[in-house]
Amino acid sequence: MSSNIEIITYSDRVEALFSPYREIIGEDFLGYRNHVYRVLTYAMHFLNQDEEARPLVETALVYHDIGLWTDNKLAYLEPSEAKVIEDAKKNNWDLDVDLIVAIIHWHHKITSYRGQGAEIVNAVRKADWIDATKGKIRKGLSKAQIAKVESSIPNEGFHDTLNRLAADYGGSVLRGNLQVLRRVFKW
Repeated sequence: MSSNIEIITYSDRVEALFSPYREIIGEDFLGYRNHVYRVLTYAMHFLNQDEEARPLVETALVYHDIGLWTDNKLAYLEPSEAKVIEDAKKNNWDLDVDLIVAIIHWHHKITSYRGQGAEIVNAVRKADWIDATKGKIRKGLSKAQIAKVESSIPNEGFHDTLNRLAADYGGSVLRGNLQVLRRVFKW
């Protein structure tokens, strides 16, 4: 893994997959989109820019939190998984949908994932932890690498959105975040 990090700010696949959900995500779109690109940047770095893995990672990332908006639930993993399965069937994707579902299901796992596609699942899992914590958890990346990604792909209020949704769906930021801890985080 190189010490240089390749910033990914655009993907035809990501943009096409987001297209039907842009209105549903609404004012939160830019923040979520940029979160996806930051996590994609980190994950592809961990995967040494493996082009075979990229369509799986891109697809999983567009859908990984989408249940927050499509189903208005803090327990968003299962709705996100259901949405990716539905769209895969509807659009006849030539991708390993089981692996995409695993990426989504385990992206908040605290310890390493051991199972089919572990390298890809763990790359996304580590990448999401980096972005979710705003670089406080670095998973082997340097502060300079994270700062480069964050300055290239602005936050656009993504973390504020998560707190707002926790309050909206959970009754308060504290209660909402406790629901997320119980229902989304995995050991």
